Amino acid sequence: MNPRLAEATSPYLRAHAGNPVAWFPWGEEAFAEARRRDVPVMVSIGYSTCHWCHVMARESFEDETTAAELDAGFVSIKVDREEHPEVDAAYMAAASAFSPSLGWPLTVFATPEGRPFYAGTYFPPQPRAGIPAFRQVLAAVHEAWTERRDQIDETADAVAGALAEVRESAPASEATPPSADDLTVAARALAGREDPRHGGFGEPAAGAPKFPVATALRFLQTRIVREHAPEASAVADRALTAMAASPLRDAVEGGFFRYATRPDWTVPHYERMLTDNAQLLEVAMDAVPPRDDVARGIAGFLRDVLQQPGGGFGAAQDSESWIDGARSEGGYYARDAADRGVLEPPAVDGKVVSGWNGLAISALARAGARLDEPSWIESARWAADAVLEVNVTSDGRLLRASLDEVPSRAHATLADHGQLAAGLIALAVATGEVAYAVRARELIDACVDEEHRVAVPGGGDPVLSRQGIGAPDAASDADEPSGAASVAAAAAALWVLGAGDRYRSIAARLVAVHAPAALAQPLAYGALLRVAAGLAGPPRQLVVVTDDARAALATAARSIRADVVPIVSTQQSLSWAEAGFELFAEKGQRDGRPTAYDCRDFACRLPVTEVADLQA
Repeated sequence: MNPRLAEATSPYLRAHAGNPVAWFPWGEEAFAEARRRDVPVMVSIGYSTCHWCHVMARESFEDETTAAELDAGFVSIKVDREEHPEVDAAYMAAASAFSPSLGWPLTVFATPEGRPFYAGTYFPPQPRAGIPAFRQVLAAVHEAWTERRDQIDETADAVAGALAEVRESAPASEATPPSADDLTVAARALAGREDPRHGGFGEPAAGAPKFPVATALRFLQTRIVREHAPEASAVADRALTAMAASPLRDAVEGGFFRYATRPDWTVPHYERMLTDNAQLLEVAMDAVPPRDDVARGIAGFLRDVLQQPGGGFGAAQDSESWIDGARSEGGYYARDAADRGVLEPPAVDGKVVSGWNGLAISALARAGARLDEPSWIESARWAADAVLEVNVTSDGRLLRASLDEVPSRAHATLADHGQLAAGLIALAVATGEVAYAVRARELIDACVDEEHRVAVPGGGDPVLSRQGIGAPDAASDADEPSGAASVAAAAAALWVLGAGDRYRSIAARLVAVHAPAALAQPLAYGALLRVAAGLAGPPRQLVVVTDDARAALATAARSIRADVVPIVSTQQSLSWAEAGFELFAEKGQRDGRPTAYDCRDFACRLPVTEVADLQA
């Protein structure tokens, strides 16, 4: 058993601790060993619910002969991409120089200084369909390293130089946030990519995998798109309806699988991810009409399957499980509830990722308030408290993740800060407790320097920084909102709650810088465009002050589609105001009765105490 991996804070690394390969975790120690031995580094990147990662592990990393060749000629590093997304992004960018088909497992060969010189993805144990065997690749790299070192150095220098050029080509800062007309055009362009037969995005005849792309769906659900391009918003509603009625949705336990391999949403890739389901819960709540049935299924999956004993949400559930003594991909999910009851369910990656938990906290808090499910809000609170207790250092610095309440050494990303902050804001609104909003404000403040530039607090991954192999500064979305979009969304939410125009300025600057790319490629920038839509018009804020959270006025307010609907007690309203959230200033109950304050176009209407006086 490899103690370096057995003690890791990643289930993916722990699963490889019994390999005969002398793995190192990501860190300076591995590169120092490579320099001492003057051998190349083999970096293998994957994650615990990755099917082909499991396959390559069984075929190659568990093979004694392959392991001996790796140990003799290389220093091998195993990386969990979910724990170290910056490392994954940097090496993925480098790998694009060698292969147009990228994914996981990602296999990168680098110099002891960390400069990549060759890369690929899955390599089989025997040559297959034009793909060389993994041992053939090892032999070729070893031969090049020992006999053609100059060529390797030239390639590594060229790749490093290309990555540096990408990082240094920053977007123009003089851009302005998109107007309502700009966003309408982008929404219609995005809607034009709808699969007219099966819903969602893509060409039916292309045969490519079909992803939910929740970030794009959420942009189409914004108020500004609903009002200016209702036909585009309908694309989001049709996509959700199609997915919910398809095999992509687990009809037994709720929740959605990662993607479908066919355009009609059939033959899913069976892993169930926290990121996808948290965002699709938001999509279900914002649908017209809201899909409460879908929301309840997702909430059940999050709470019953992914929530860990310590409170945080695990990263994903595997696609594979043991059935009749053999590994089966998707076999568990093909069974009905009775048959599943006698099977061991697929493993859950219990890694608690800070930002992804923020997505789940936000979704459960919002949905719990809307559907009057206080247990969902309590699940969100439990997760928030767990992340703030375990994933934060003694000096207040946010970490990327933890496992079994043991924090990882991995640095939090910009997306972690923004996503967690947004989740805490939603929880503050759902509970009325301003302390969560104050903590969110601190997370966003930590990302903004004295010159109003947004960056990861404390810098990025220290090993990459020393090697000069940083990841490209991407503002486009992957399967989650980007770092820029996440921070912008949280800052905009703070502004809507009355934290001050400074936070609107932060959001507007981030949106403006990336607006040209976002408008040109709306499918890739849905999260940023969603923030832009919120900034393109005045917000609507509906504050209800009541000491009875179940009062009729509060219940009626929860169903209104405003930008924010905080329901607070008299004391809570005072606490929000004292904490610097001016939306709550001088708002209390009138004549001891629950009172609603409807603020639109930056002006509050006269307070009302009767349900009949609330306007949808």
